[in-house]
Amino acid sequence: MSATETTYKTSLINNRRYLGNKYKLLSFITGVVNDECADIETVADVFAGTGAVSSAFADKALITNDLMYSNYICNFAWFGAESYDQQKIIDYVVRYNAKTNCGENYMTRNFADTYFSKKDCAKIGYIREDIERNYKKGNLNNRERAILITSLLYAMDKIAVTCGHYDAYRKGAKFEGSLELYVPLAEVNNNPKNQCFNEDANNLVKRIEADLVYIDPPYNSRQYCDSYHLLENVARWEKPEVFGVAKKMDRSGMKSKYCTIGATKAFETLINDIKAKYILLSYNNMANKGNDRSNAKISDDDIMRILSKKGKVKVFSEDYKAFSTGKSDIQSNQERLFLCICNNERKEVIPSALNYTGGKYKLLSQILPLFPKDVDQVVDLFCGGCNVGINVDCNKVLFNDSNEYLMGLLDTFRRLTKEEIFDWIYKSIDKYGLSLVSKNGYDFYNCESSKGLGEYNKAGYNKLRGDFNKKASKDNEYYLMLYLLIVYSFNNQLRFNRKGEFNLPVGKRDFNSKMQGKLEAFIDRVKSGDYRFTTDDFRNVSMEDYTDKSFFYADPPYLITCATYNEQAGWTENDEKDLLNYLEELDKKGIRFALSNVLESKGKKNVILSEWINQNKKFKAIPLNYDYTNSNYHTKKDGITKEVLVVNY
Repeated sequence: MSATETTYKTSLINNRRYLGNKYKLLSFITGVVNDECADIETVADVFAGTGAVSSAFADKALITNDLMYSNYICNFAWFGAESYDQQKIIDYVVRYNAKTNCGENYMTRNFADTYFSKKDCAKIGYIREDIERNYKKGNLNNRERAILITSLLYAMDKIAVTCGHYDAYRKGAKFEGSLELYVPLAEVNNNPKNQCFNEDANNLVKRIEADLVYIDPPYNSRQYCDSYHLLENVARWEKPEVFGVAKKMDRSGMKSKYCTIGATKAFETLINDIKAKYILLSYNNMANKGNDRSNAKISDDDIMRILSKKGKVKVFSEDYKAFSTGKSDIQSNQERLFLCICNNERKEVIPSALNYTGGKYKLLSQILPLFPKDVDQVVDLFCGGCNVGINVDCNKVLFNDSNEYLMGLLDTFRRLTKEEIFDWIYKSIDKYGLSLVSKNGYDFYNCESSKGLGEYNKAGYNKLRGDFNKKASKDNEYYLMLYLLIVYSFNNQLRFNRKGEFNLPVGKRDFNSKMQGKLEAFIDRVKSGDYRFTTDDFRNVSMEDYTDKSFFYADPPYLITCATYNEQAGWTENDEKDLLNYLEELDKKGIRFALSNVLESKGKKNVILSEWINQNKKFKAIPLNYDYTNSNYHTKKDGITKEVLVVNY
């Protein structure tokens, strides 16, 4: 008989026992969101647990997270963006259920006749080992592996001889039933924007942004890793040593600070770092109603104080039966929802990690307030160093620039971890014998700040430049070498000759504290959103995927100025006309845009631009007041520079 001819049972996300599970409160939670929150497209559930609340927002782009790997793997099974073969899952489940005589393994050696019978332990161990073996062979993709592990965890939970958790097993209890896997009815194709994480929520919120962030932290002293250590053990499958009557593994790295006296401080940090329109907090009224372990760790006063700093707070409540081990006499337990309507604070403005010619950092205070606020995606058409794109009030940005060196470098910052980048930089500084004044001071190099470090660094810099220009492949090291060259080059610029060789001489400065801080902040920011990097000619950037909720920002090379990126006729009158035509097409499609440019500079006038503005009466040219102190081509010695922002809204 084939697997397809064999009967099998199915399970839903709620078919699991779990402390604090909010499944029975979903109507309460979704009711508040539907009534109070508008324009919700992305939802982040940063203490997701079993994913019950996330399941109520499956029509949105989901971000799920949990500190426990066993919960993460289940959330990835239910909500992961990767597709899977449903028939394959059925075949595996049927085969596992039919398996007998599984033999000795890690589970029988450590857990026989405790939470499960020896027979069931043998089967659990066999199944988990087989899942991992087939995954490593390439027979299962990540989501298929997660779904099968989830099926196993759910099956274990159904027959475990416990009181609903794994703090202890019931000695002498009869083993009723036997292990049977169900087929999880997970959607084959979830929202492709869904993301699942397994990390500390306080770290995660620094890198994500969502319309609604739902928070359901542990309320009391009971660590979830103590209650679900066995499921965590099986999910991770690292086969650790276990100890004690309850057969627990080392859980020191899984402890939540929300179960400790540091809960309030952790909560305040979390709220401060969240980037969202709305924050919805689940927290009960158990502050002084149970025993010491059951009492809530964060007081109502602290919750209101912390949330009120973020925005306007509303409180909703509903009676709810509390979990109790029998030691607490809990009366009138209420589950509360604290809804914070966040102030529309602009995120901290940060500079680019690169001193890119024509960068708009010092103009941001003038141009950002002029940008539309109701946009769902931004196109930074000539992004340069990304000063504008990384500081707009939108988490979905396409960064485009025809400079492949620049874009390769910026995308490297996005792909590699901060630790990898900085580790490579410091090792390479040592390798090439370059200075690092932030560590050693100027005296160490027999140099003075006023004269700079050029003489000391010249030999090492030239060696670095030579090695870089010889590299054949544009890999991660290529772009990190390019960044280091920029840091130690004259005026920290990016310039190549006709042969494609980096040709700037050594500069006066090194990888100083300011440069380090800019790079660190930039890396954090470039990893925080839905950012893409392309190297298209602007004419080839399609408008088809954009709507009246989109926004295009154009900061092209200026026709009447002389900059490094505009050397060798890099921007012509034809380019200028094509760009203006492109912007007209955007306008016809109802797409908003803003154009940075100059009408006058050093006695020259951009006649093409002026006539275009006059011909399109709908467009407005807003004058800007700024002197580019880092770009000598903008000096006002030979006349004024009239910089404008042209908008169609």
